[in-house]
Amino acid sequence: MSKKMTLERATEFGSAWNSRDPDLIASFFSEDGVYHASVGPDHLGKTFVGRGKVREGAKVFFERFPDGRFENLKVVVSGDIGTFEWDFVASDSTGKQVRTAGCDLLEFRGDLVTKKNAFRKALDKVL
Repeated sequence: MSKKMTLERATEFGSAWNSRDPDLIASFFSEDGVYHASVGPDHLGKTFVGRGKVREGAKVFFERFPDGRFENLKVVVSGDIGTFEWDFVASDSTGKQVRTAGCDLLEFRGDLVTKKNAFRKALDKVL
């Protein structure tokens, strides 16, 4: 019997981002998994390829946002693709809490994540 991504497992993956545990995050990825962070020098944000690099990317994320947490997680799974929609809450450099809306586009192979492509809204004073 072939494993497949379920709504429950994908929700566990989404919730794991509040654990601050890079090993736990990486355990949801395939060996060749890809994580595109929402910011960075690459076209799709900083890109981490392979489970070990994904672990490093999660560690960098936790270091950058030591008090950050995801709230209002909405998870969708449809075959080998899925989405997260969330609010990210973290303190800025002045200590003020900032809430940012965002989403992730996900791809799966079996019950593992092969790609997580993160996007977030950016505050802009000019429309």
